[in-house]
Amino acid sequence: MGGFPGLAEQAELVARGGASAAELVEAALRRIDEVDGRVGAFRVVRAEQALAEAAEADRRIAAGERLPLLGVPVAIKDDTDIAGETTPFAVRGAHRPAVRDAEQVRRLRAAGAIVVGKTRTCEIGLWPFSESPGFGAARNPWKLGYTPGGSSGGSSAAVAAGMVAAAVGSDGAGSIRIPAAWTNLVGVKPQRGRVSGYPHTDPFHGLTVWGPLARTVEDAALLLDVLSGSHPDDAYQLDPPRTPFIDATRKDPGKLRIAVSFKTAWGVPGGIDPEVRAAIGRLARVLTDLGHKVFPFDPDYGPVALGLVPRGTSGVADWLDAMPDPEPEKRTEVEARIGRLVGRRLLPLARRLDPYLRHRVGRVFAAADLVLTPTTAQLPSRVGAFDGAGYQRTQSGVAALCPLAWPWNVLGWPAISVPAGFSAAGLPIGAQFLAHDSDERTLLTLAAQLQEAERWHDKAPTL
Repeated sequence: MGGFPGLAEQAELVARGGASAAELVEAALRRIDEVDGRVGAFRVVRAEQALAEAAEADRRIAAGERLPLLGVPVAIKDDTDIAGETTPFAVRGAHRPAVRDAEQVRRLRAAGAIVVGKTRTCEIGLWPFSESPGFGAARNPWKLGYTPGGSSGGSSAAVAAGMVAAAVGSDGAGSIRIPAAWTNLVGVKPQRGRVSGYPHTDPFHGLTVWGPLARTVEDAALLLDVLSGSHPDDAYQLDPPRTPFIDATRKDPGKLRIAVSFKTAWGVPGGIDPEVRAAIGRLARVLTDLGHKVFPFDPDYGPVALGLVPRGTSGVADWLDAMPDPEPEKRTEVEARIGRLVGRRLLPLARRLDPYLRHRVGRVFAAADLVLTPTTAQLPSRVGAFDGAGYQRTQSGVAALCPLAWPWNVLGWPAISVPAGFSAAGLPIGAQFLAHDSDERTLLTLAAQLQEAERWHDKAPTL
């Protein structure tokens, strides 16, 4: 797989004695030493702790213990607590180390995984780049002058560059899918409530979910299986899946009805890049060749933006208000101020709209099983493109880049981004598949079939 063993492959290597946990972690740390000075994926590397945890994993393996990811190194985004480390979420301030692990980390540890570090992001996950004045920039391993996307860009860069086989990201308006698209990865935004965000019981008031970034659909499904589950205090809770998600990657999807759409809820400022549009058209033809019925059809988004703005702005205010003496960028503070003054007042309206919006947008599934769109309207922006930009210029620029992902956060339904090829300049392009309520399984089954046809995981950047 592009010269890097995947998550499932590493887990199998350890389980059958083909490699030790110590060897895997040492290899990950060596790769981080080799390339992360140029890529900037990690905000903090837990080298000493990871090596100690690897030694313990090898003792457990020698004693006969078997777990899904026992001894396998992974990374987490810097919005996620791990005991003993701070969680600045890219905001400067007097941050205190977390006392206990977030639920995602607890589940990773319960599966035997070893967290080698925390990855870079942007302030409070606001933007489709992973840069901040206080904590530096993550760069795209395919072209270092460009962003890997955001806000989970550090996680995607770490995987794309072969530092870890998979990483956890979070997605409140596309923040898993956008980096996946721009780094040639698979990124899954699960159904709301599928993966607990605890200690955040209602993160960004229902917008944000955590999920996997990986090179293959199989690896993404394996990590989703490990992460899935509710905490008793979560605002949204789901029953456990009846069968593992990884099983879905081994099944034939049958003949699906796939609606292709380039429509967005707010229009597309600046339009869709011709190379992006062509890549989606090519993928639609591949799907047709695989036997699926592919046809143009647009979801009716209606006033879905009324479900986004109150949640998003209030969520930024919540994060900043919970931080001790934060020193955010001015544009982050403007977003928080909007949340305090307007967003929180409109939250009840946003929640009341949910059933209407789900009914209105959901009518597309009377005609289609899945919807195919570009993940982003444009190719990756350059690192530093928004340095010093005020709130208005950043927001308008972001709207032009990434107008296609966020409605599914408002609805709470699952989505996946998969590689769709490269631009003439060698920049990755992503395709987004959108599913109905709780239907991750169809997404994973189709994506696995498409992966077999496309073989995107055979490609890797030449760092």
